Amino acid sequence: MTLKVINLDTPTLGDRSYIAHDGKSALVVDPQRDIDRVIDLLNREGVSLGAVVETHMHNDYLSGGLELARSHGVQYIISAKDPVNFDRFTVSDEQTVPVGTFAIQALHTPGHTFTHMSYALLNSEEKVQGVFTGGSMLHGSTGRPDLLGPDFARELAGLQHGSAHRLAGLLKGEVNLYPTHGFGSFCAATATSGDSSKIADEKRSNPALLLDKEAYIVQTLAGLDAFPAYYKYMGPANHAGARPIDLSDLKRMSTDEILKSIKSGGWVVDLRNRDSWTAGHVKGTLSFGIDGSMATYLGWMFPYEKELFLLSDSASDITEAQRELVRIGIDRPAGSYLGQISDFAELGSNKLVTFAEIPAVISNPDITVLDVRRNGEREASHIVPSLHIPLHELEARIEELPKGGEIWVHCGGAYRAAASLGIIENSERTPVLINEPYTAALLVEGLNIVTGHMDAGRVPPVEVSTKTTSKG
Repeated sequence: MTLKVINLDTPTLGDRSYIAHDGKSALVVDPQRDIDRVIDLLNREGVSLGAVVETHMHNDYLSGGLELARSHGVQYIISAKDPVNFDRFTVSDEQTVPVGTFAIQALHTPGHTFTHMSYALLNSEEKVQGVFTGGSMLHGSTGRPDLLGPDFARELAGLQHGSAHRLAGLLKGEVNLYPTHGFGSFCAATATSGDSSKIADEKRSNPALLLDKEAYIVQTLAGLDAFPAYYKYMGPANHAGARPIDLSDLKRMSTDEILKSIKSGGWVVDLRNRDSWTAGHVKGTLSFGIDGSMATYLGWMFPYEKELFLLSDSASDITEAQRELVRIGIDRPAGSYLGQISDFAELGSNKLVTFAEIPAVISNPDITVLDVRRNGEREASHIVPSLHIPLHELEARIEELPKGGEIWVHCGGAYRAAASLGIIENSERTPVLINEPYTAALLVEGLNIVTGHMDAGRVPPVEVSTKTTSKG
């Protein structure tokens, strides 16, 4: 009998959970913290929860696995080597656990973490139908090996290479690959490809299976870029066991209360899209539109010890933001404002430009082009001359920006550039949004684009405390 496997995507974090069932009993793999989505799917499928399994203690989100298992009275399956602070059902390498008429077999696949497990999915005839690989083998890549710190990165990269070869050697080519990361997640070591894959596909395309061990290690470590600052909170919280969530409405605040919160140092985040924010916004707020990867970039930059307030003209924006934020451990923002931004007495606005306008002003000393993409993106291609400060370093390095003239900001798609505007504006500088994706720059005649290396004028990176900046 073929088991049904359902993907449950969380695109804003680049992750995927799974439900596998035989028509009666279901297995849930690597669930996000908002488990109501899982429960709704189980009810729609007409199946009962049989077990919950975790491939690893995640570094990029808080798991809902413990609460899901507890609320349904089923086994919460994790590696016996994970030192957690709660009761669970532990498994060791090659151990098989039945779930309804099917089963899973644990396969120790270290590399993303030391204790990482993949799980082969066995149908009622004990045939391997698929393998849940978590952060081990991904579609065309592997999970990054540096989340436990640089001291372990080389060792874990070597283990990751071995784990990929173990999976490829144990499993037949037609076995489906079901990774948790790799759909935009910063937990992927390098870019992934495709929405589905089989072991045979990986043998043809995955660097971990095509390169020898040392070449893979060198290539993987060289390709790693920064990962979100909030990751440091996720592992410890998952080992402790994430609490149930509360998605009830936040306290609604008045315009005066919002302004007082800004003056007292609170983070007031405007959830409207960037076009709305640039057209008119409350001064002192930051743009993290709910239409983009809000949780990833807000979580990267937000100092968790500060108060957070959400602002929008749409109740659904605030509700969705609450759901996004609990996944990264921001459980109850201090308050929210729901209403028209025009209700505030004083508003700011920003000029919008395109890449096509840059050649005519690039030599103007009163205009600085600022690139807020990550180092890897900058190395691949960038505008010369331009200043480079990744978004997550911008607040700590704000004094590197000139105080006069305009700062024309771009990123890869304009979302991060919009998020930078409030930081620049709050420093009493004048930001301008280049409001289009970077791919548009590649088509502009007269724009000097350098590819494949950093230019000599690039501002060198500096060490930044994650307490003052904010994206496993």
